[in-house]
Amino acid sequence: MPASTDSIKQLNSFLRGERSAVETYDQVIKRLPGEEIPALQQNHDCHFRRTQLLSNTIEAQGGTPESGSGLWGTLAQAATGSAVLLGRAAMIAILEEGEDRGLADYRAAIGVGEEAVRQLVSTDLLPAQKRTHARMSELTQVGTPTGKQATRSQ
Repeated sequence: MPASTDSIKQLNSFLRGERSAVETYDQVIKRLPGEEIPALQQNHDCHFRRTQLLSNTIEAQGGTPESGSGLWGTLAQAATGSAVLLGRAAMIAILEEGEDRGLADYRAAIGVGEEAVRQLVSTDLLPAQKRTHARMSELTQVGTPTGKQATRSQ
């Protein structure tokens, strides 16, 4: 049975957020040389897989996946561009803020909407978001990882 218009809108909202995350990680990874790159790349790849999952789910439910990242993508790119001028700490802070926002969005979606969306959030999206959030929090707490610390979060 096709999903309702509200469910497709919610899934597309998640998709825009995930696309924004992918774009932001792309920007930071290009500009931030350092030992934290493996953890950042893991987060990037996880968000990218979520864009694929959401796009496939939207299509399977009879909707059309949105192709852009929307307003959040534009804001994230602007913030990342400014953060580049301020250095590593600012770029990591932008990523952590995005992870916080994603975690809040998925947690808020657990108890609302259609069962199929709630199930997707609880079994796939939220657990993956918790992992990317934890990885980013670890980078923020320990600073620039060195040696074994850099591989510990992988």
